[in-house]
Parts: sequence; structure tokens; C-alpha cells
Amino acid sequence: MWVGMGIVVFIIACRIDWHVYESNTPVLLGIYGVSIALLGILLIVGSVVRGSQSWLQLPLFSLQPAELAKLSLILVLAKYFARRHVEIALSRHLIVSAVYLGVPLALVLGQPDVGTAMVLVAIWGGMVLFSGITLRQLVVLSVIGVTVVLTAWFFFFTAEQQSRIISFLAPASDPRGAGYHSIQATVAVGSGEMWGKGVGYGTQSRLRFLPESQNDFIYAAFVEEWGVAGAAVVFALFGVIFWRLFRIARRAEGNFAQLFVIGLMMFLASHIVIHIGMNTGMLPITGLSLPFMSYGGSLMLVLAAGIGIAQSIAIHSSFLGQRHSIQGLD
Repeated sequence: MWVGMGIVVFIIACRIDWHVYESNTPVLLGIYGVSIALLGILLIVGSVVRGSQSWLQLPLFSLQPAELAKLSLILVLAKYFARRHVEIALSRHLIVSAVYLGVPLALVLGQPDVGTAMVLVAIWGGMVLFSGITLRQLVVLSVIGVTVVLTAWFFFFTAEQQSRIISFLAPASDPRGAGYHSIQATVAVGSGEMWGKGVGYGTQSRLRFLPESQNDFIYAAFVEEWGVAGAAVVFALFGVIFWRLFRIARRAEGNFAQLFVIGLMMFLASHIVIHIGMNTGMLPITGLSLPFMSYGGSLMLVLAAGIGIAQSIAIHSSFLGQRHSIQGLD
């Protein structure tokens, strides 16, 4: 059902001229405002799932507003940096962009949802780097980032989140508690070996030793049944997506289009790296989905919209290229 709805969203996003987002500031601010409002409502009436108040329970389905916040942040930052591409060295532009990041980031940390917070920071960081900041600004941002992380550890992280990070450093210290998920995920990945155990024969996932195997640990469950060979296919498919997005970014018309595609690539890359990292014991458990594989409608629809906008950029750029070629022949 969600894949079908995602295809519809993708087609609609393809057919909308992407210049609508570039030329209409009220449209972008409206999308950004709706995402912020939903995050605010979430803290009041949201449902708590696995220690995080991240879901709005609607009559027919549940909604995770943080996914929309990621796409809206990409659109707003692309708009802001596109107009100030040559002035990014001025610190005030970094501060303003950090405010756009800070509002959804604070609301997401209030849930608390550290995984989504990491994705938002990755999107902002990637788009800032692409916009061309100086080495001095990069150092200052790094110092600020370390300070924020230390402050969050002592004043904002819950005991459960702290235990997840501690268990990441030493999962064997609490194998039946905080370290359980990490141990079971690495066992599932390792037991798949080269060719996997076969579809339906993954003991860790099918016998429920691995929790949330359809979502947070879909990569571990997949590798257990399909092995390294299956994982290689997954990486190849993701590689095709990034290769296509990179080509679209190179051929895109104007800074807004390029920045949007770069932000979308950071969105996907951060999800993939964090999810696979926590499934293989290389990163703390954060509960982040794997794009196009994990169960979940909110992420699927948002990714469909984002890829649709990127495809709209590709279609328009191709049309411009063909038009210029025809004019050259004339």
C-alpha cells in the first residue's frame, strides 16, 4: 500500500515544475512551517513508541512528522544558500541557516530521537560544505558541534540513550539489556556468511531473537538470509541511485537545483550509513530506517517526493540540453 502511494507521490512530484519551489518563497516556508507545527503537536499528543514520542496516531494510519522535516529542511536550505552562494563566507549566513536547522532539531531532540537529529545535522553539514565555507568556519563549527554533543550527553540524553552508547562501546557488559540489540544484529549479519541461510530460514529474525527485524534491523535480517552476495546487490542498487543523483546535480540548472539534490543525497547517505552501522556493531543503536527497505509509510512517501523533485530537475535539465543542441544545429 505504501509503495503504491509512493509511486503516486513520485509521479505527482515529477510533473510539478521544480521552479515552483525556487521562485515561491511562501510555498517553501509553508512546507517548512507545516513540518514544524506537526513536530510541535507531536510533543503534546504524540504516541510513545520504544521510548520516543515520534508518532501521530491518526484514524487510519500513523504519521512520523520528522520525515517531512528532513525534506522541508533541504528545500529551505537550498533556497537560502542558492541566493547567497558567493556570500557564504559571511558568518551571518551560517547563523541564519543554523537557525533553520535548530528549530526542528530542538523539537526532534525533545521526543527524543537522536537518529533523526543526526540526519538533520548531516543534511545541514553537507549542504553547508557544498556551498563553500572557509577552513576557519569549519573548525569553529566542529568545536560548536563537540560542545553541543557534550552538553546533550550531560543534560538532554535520557538514561536509555546513554546506555545505548555505552553498550555500543562494550555490548558484552550488558548482553541481556542495553547490549542485546547490538549483539543479536551482529550475530545475524555474521551467520549469513557468503550466500545466506535462505529466504525464510533466518533464525535470528524469524524466531524473534532480533527485535524490529522489519524496520530498525532490516539490514541484519536481510544479510542473514541473503548473505554477503545479497548485501552486495543492495549496495549496487544504492550505488545506482547515488550515481543518477550525482549526474542530475552536475547537469542541474542553477544553485537551487544542485543544492537540493546534494541535500537529498545527504538525506539518503546518512540513513544508509547510520542504519548499516548500527546493524553491524559500528555505531550505537538509534532506531533509524533503511531507505526503500524498512517497513514504514512516512519515510517511503517523503523519499518518493524527494526523488520525484530530483527527477523533475532531471527532466527540465534534459529539455534545456536538447533545446540548446537544436539551436546549435540551427
